[in-house]
Amino acid sequence: MSIGAGIALFVIGAILAFAVNLPNDYVSLPIIGYIMMGAGVLVFLIGIVMTVRRRQTDTVTRTEGVGGAQVTRSTTRSSNDDLV
Repeated sequence: MSIGAGIALFVIGAILAFAVNLPNDYVSLPIIGYIMMGAGVLVFLIGIVMTVRRRQTDTVTRTEGVGGAQVTRSTTRSSNDDLV
C-alpha cells in the first residue's frame, strides 16, 4: 500500500510542480509539488524496505532426545506472523 501511495504522491507533486500554472499570491504550487515529490520518494523507499523486511524467514531446527530416540523438529517462522 505504501509503495502505491509513494508513487501517487510523486505523480501529484510532479503535476503541481511542472504542469499547473495558476497565478496565486498565497501559495507556491511548484514548491508544494517538489515537497510532495520528495515525500513520495521517501514513502516509496520505506514501502520497499518494509516489503523486503516482511519476506525474511527464520528457520529453527531442534534435536531432542525423547526416551532414547532422536526427534528433530523444524519450524519455519516468517516475519508476517508477527503482523497478524
